[in-house]
Amino acid sequence: MPGTPVRNGRQGRRQGRRNSIWAVRATAVAACATLALTACGSTKDSGAAGAGGDGSGKVGVILPLLTSPFWQSYNDYVPKMAASEGVDALKTVNSNSDPSQQITDINNELNQGVKGLVVAPLDSAAIQAGLDQAERKGVPVVAVDVAPDKGKVAMVVRADNVAYGEKACQYLGAHITSGKVVQIMGDLASVNGRDRSQAFRACVKKNFPRLKVLEIPAKWESDTAASKLDTLLNANPDIKGIYLQAGGVYLAPTLQTLKSKNMLKKAGAGGHIVIVSNDGIPQEFDAIRKGEIDATVSQPADAYAKYGMYYIKAAMQGKKFRPGPTDHDSTIVKLPSGILEDQLPAPLVTKENVDDPKLWGNTVK
Repeated sequence: MPGTPVRNGRQGRRQGRRNSIWAVRATAVAACATLALTACGSTKDSGAAGAGGDGSGKVGVILPLLTSPFWQSYNDYVPKMAASEGVDALKTVNSNSDPSQQITDINNELNQGVKGLVVAPLDSAAIQAGLDQAERKGVPVVAVDVAPDKGKVAMVVRADNVAYGEKACQYLGAHITSGKVVQIMGDLASVNGRDRSQAFRACVKKNFPRLKVLEIPAKWESDTAASKLDTLLNANPDIKGIYLQAGGVYLAPTLQTLKSKNMLKKAGAGGHIVIVSNDGIPQEFDAIRKGEIDATVSQPADAYAKYGMYYIKAAMQGKKFRPGPTDHDSTIVKLPSGILEDQLPAPLVTKENVDDPKLWGNTVK
């Protein structure tokens, strides 16, 4: 997940946001202690449609933030994909990295009478309060990019984030024989941050024991990533590799920090730090072409928008799905919570395939 927040007043805003997050989580837990989970699931299971409506009605689309090129691209895809799937989507709402604001945004959309919601959760636990509001009003929800820990959703549209961490680990391990590598982590309140962090850590421990992992918790915040990386490099100038869990927010500050320390060497040059990112934004592709970074995992912003719209229309029609392969090269899996998740393809991109015209990052103008 996740632009560059303003530095002034940063600590106060963060503390306020942390307080808001815990308040929302507490509300979610109290309100949902007895919630029975349900799930929907495979695009091939069209015969399992229930006695639903015709899929008409307004759909609200809620974004987590718009300070990342990834989410800016997703936002641009939404109206196009809504039109292609026959969905009447409202203008998107930006929750601006605030989980409590996201719950308010959901409530506002429900009060406007939407018949469906497509939401990219900021906090996997806190989002339950918003999901409960939607369930009480009989409004189906599709979660995009991040899975909720609990709550009722028709489908989670997401890529396999465990595979993100593993792909980064395997690439760094194949190019670095020993030494220190850094993972700049996402928000651990998000299942994405947890999945990527744990998978990377476990993969290195199992397969590349001569690598030492140093970690920077950065909460999808570019200024946090920059300041903590600067401090870490002062103490560890012998870093050999870096894993960026979100290129949209971490790419620019990482490259700027390395450049300021004269540590940004091109691939193939002495002293080059091997860098693997996540997102698949055009800026990452340009950095690969320049030799500034080595690889990224292309998180499918276009497919997130397309199948978010596909599944919300299906849910509004009463259709049900089940685990298994789909007709669009993905697999629907059942999460431990019982929720179904359509895990879309997310290929590794290197200098060998960076110019592939099928990659969404090469189609953005």
